[in-house]
Amino acid sequence: MFRVTREIDFCYGHRLLNYDGKCRNLHGHNGHAIITIESETLDHRGMVLDFSDIKRVVAGWIDANLDHRMLLHREDPIVPILQASGEPVFLMETNPTAENIAKLIFDFTASRGFPIVEAQLWETPHCVATYRERR
Repeated sequence: MFRVTREIDFCYGHRLLNYDGKCRNLHGHNGHAIITIESETLDHRGMVLDFSDIKRVVAGWIDANLDHRMLLHREDPIVPILQASGEPVFLMETNPTAENIAKLIFDFTASRGFPIVEAQLWETPHCVATYRERR
């Protein structure tokens, strides 16, 4: 089995609904996403996937949709206020926890046909969430 990994840095803000800690308040993170892709075979170039393709597709999507945006649950009451003031938001169907953001990145990467096996989101240098599908 062959495996390649691409790391992507981005900044985002969020807050958690139904949470009784500091993260219930609007705050930001310097996120560090790690995308792991596997294949039993290599392509005609001898690659699982070109790192530049992962960067172009996945980092491009993160840059356009998540970087320097507030990631919020669709029903967060602050959404209309931020939208009315022109603040960039990305709305999620789930609470924007590190776990759900890791799954969001995994699902996007898979939707582009990349054989992803794992997405990690480092929310801080000491806290990481990982999503992978059960095999």
